[in-house]
Amino acid sequence: MSPSLDAPQGAPPPAAAPSDRQAWMGLLARACPARLAALCPDLPPFDWLRPPEIGAVMVRGRMGATGAPFNLGEMSVTRCALRLEDGMVGHAYVQGRDRDHATRAAVLDALMQGPRAPDLDRAVLAPLRRDEAARLEARAARAAATKVEFFTMVRGED
Repeated sequence: MSPSLDAPQGAPPPAAAPSDRQAWMGLLARACPARLAALCPDLPPFDWLRPPEIGAVMVRGRMGATGAPFNLGEMSVTRCALRLEDGMVGHAYVQGRDRDHATRAAVLDALMQGPRAPDLDRAVLAPLRRDEAARLEARAARAAATKVEFFTMVRGED
């Protein structure tokens, strides 16, 4: 059963800590678009501040995570910004060319800044966190299966 995402009217929203917002925006961006759509199929009314735009960003890397940065290549991204009827503004940047994913992530970003954040955290973000943890665990298991144990045998000669 999915939560209704109608934006509430009334009380001013509590301020979200920047690190909390960074965490939920990252989680929404990394979420599987189909899973995100299943968790919140209905979106409240909103006005576009910036409709979904597809572009590219330069991805940078470092050799050994300590060397000088270098340009690894470009990655396509979709970004958008919107305002809910109650005035809350949401932003999203997602990897790839999925306008619906970016829109849904921006709506949830705006809603998470309002009074319904605890309900949305339980209904939408908690399942996404579990999904991400399962993906990371499966990836670690695949990597562990290729691990090679090296050991030294002691020879009888001195």
